[in-house]
Amino acid sequence: MKLWEFLKDNEVVVLTGAGISADSGIPTFRGKDGLWNKYKPEELATPEAFRRNPKLVWEWYMWRMEKVFNAKPNKAHLALAKLEEMGIVKAVITQNVDNLHERAGSKNVIHLHGRIDEARCEVCGRIVRFEKPIKEIPYCCSMMRPNVVWFGEALPEDALKKSIELVEKYDVLVVGTSGVVQPAASLPIIAKKAGNKVAEVNVEESAITPIVDIFVRGRASEVFEEILRIIEQTS
Repeated sequence: MKLWEFLKDNEVVVLTGAGISADSGIPTFRGKDGLWNKYKPEELATPEAFRRNPKLVWEWYMWRMEKVFNAKPNKAHLALAKLEEMGIVKAVITQNVDNLHERAGSKNVIHLHGRIDEARCEVCGRIVRFEKPIKEIPYCCSMMRPNVVWFGEALPEDALKKSIELVEKYDVLVVGTSGVVQPAASLPIIAKKAGNKVAEVNVEESAITPIVDIFVRGRASEVFEEILRIIEQTS
């Protein structure tokens, strides 16, 4: 079965990872050009790191924020938004902290790991969303923190609960994830246990590949370029 056949005959929920944004110029975390090859997670992406050196952490996130705002959605993001318009994609569950799905036109996006364009006050819980990259550290009751999930922190309860409900109800399309970050990596397994199909698009086999029904090897933007072409021809 080809990917388009899987999509056109189903209602699916999509789980995306860093690979879908790689062609938009946003570095992945575990590839050969990944961000973690230059920085250690414990130095920049943990609560302890923020308490130890919040200025360094914010400088890194400001740099990342600028990359996200300068990036543009690629054909994979655009195709998923079109598929949502057609009623095929019911939701996008993303491990990415960028906003490229929303900028491509996707409406129902669940951010498992937070958003890099937001800051959160740890005293009052206030969340601020930025429309452009920031140059200064934001303050509320005290210094705010990036509104992302760091290593050692739990995922937002509502986002995880909703994601589990979706994969138990619909078939799942996995795009560009290594399949090693928990608990997101368990979502395709939950889908299979519920009797749903799982398809995967990835540049290489992942930890999820052994359980999938369809595996398509390739860069997400290139694979979905063909999907976009088919959508345009049939609409």
